[in-house]
Amino acid sequence: MTHHAFNLRALTTLILFLAMSVGAQTVPNSGDSTSEADSIEVRLVTFYPGAEVFSLFGHTELRVTQGNADWYYNYGVFDFNTPNFVYRFVKGDAEYLCAPLPPQYATMGMEGRRMVEQRLNLTQQQARQVRDYLVVNSQPGNNTYVYQYLGDNCSTRPRDIIEMALGDSLHYAPMTDFVTYRDMMSHYTRNYPWEQFGIDLVLGADLDKPLDVRQRMFIPMALMQAAARATVTRQGRSLPLVTDTQVVVDTSEQGTVLPPTPWWRSPMAAALALLAITVAITVRDWRRHRATRWFDTVVYALYGLVGCVLFFLMFCSVREATWPNYNALWVNPLMLFPAVAVWFSAMRRVLRAYHAVNLAVIAFTVLAWPCLPQVANSAFFPLMAVPALRSINFLLNN
Repeated sequence: MTHHAFNLRALTTLILFLAMSVGAQTVPNSGDSTSEADSIEVRLVTFYPGAEVFSLFGHTELRVTQGNADWYYNYGVFDFNTPNFVYRFVKGDAEYLCAPLPPQYATMGMEGRRMVEQRLNLTQQQARQVRDYLVVNSQPGNNTYVYQYLGDNCSTRPRDIIEMALGDSLHYAPMTDFVTYRDMMSHYTRNYPWEQFGIDLVLGADLDKPLDVRQRMFIPMALMQAAARATVTRQGRSLPLVTDTQVVVDTSEQGTVLPPTPWWRSPMAAALALLAITVAITVRDWRRHRATRWFDTVVYALYGLVGCVLFFLMFCSVREATWPNYNALWVNPLMLFPAVAVWFSAMRRVLRAYHAVNLAVIAFTVLAWPCLPQVANSAFFPLMAVPALRSINFLLNN
């Protein structure tokens, strides 16, 4: 799925140099009968998850060998030093690269991660088509694409190239279980609760739709497993797509992910701590019959700023699965209003109206969520209670 460990400056520089310097050398000469006579083999290469956030979902490459030529084609390369890269990544128009790497550099940044190579059952004509496409696609001027974490990434690109070569002769084994994008992402972030919390917060209802077999292949390991079960039809016979599987680096199938995060460092623990503080301050305010304005400012400013991020993703970004996002019901830019208005007595009547509406919307969200087509992170509910309590406090004391 995803971006990978090639964001270090030295590594990116090396890969970009290799991509530009070897591209011309690998362009086949159609009139060279010697090169065409050598058997071409194409392998699907899968790296299991790494410990870093950007490597949690694994990585896919295509390996093409012909005679002495041996190249790993990597669609997960990006230059983190590109101007405004972070903004463009969030907005959804960050460019990634296809880079050919020789074997000695193919595992750079992947140290210790399980590596599996599957030799594909392609005719020489089909293998040549894959090779020629990759050679041309890795040339400067052709080698960039707009990365999308679900539909266009380092895993889906090799899938599409294999499908291009095999056409209607390729058949995937049917899937009968119900799986969503969020289910699959949750599996690979199970030891990283803050990353899962962020995914659940900023990605909306489209993440909870059932996936067909092709859509699941945004995860490299899912592509590997689908390839292992797929068949190709040739001369009326059904043959396996994968003719040979080699575990090149035989380490854990769990990858090199970190151990589970302790509960006390999880989003739920933080949410409950914030709720406990809110309850304590609210009880104190009820006894004093007034609101602690600085606390309201901090809480609503924080929620409002997070809401600005959600609204940017929903209305300005071209990222996948950001719209619709029902989290906008309880965390949105309108929350910046009470953060400021609480300091102006002239705004009291308008502020009362805001808090009445805010309380009603949050209550509706909590009650209606089981019916909404979006899965909520469990930490969301204590976080919803925080502004709800402060709205109740304001309404009772003003």
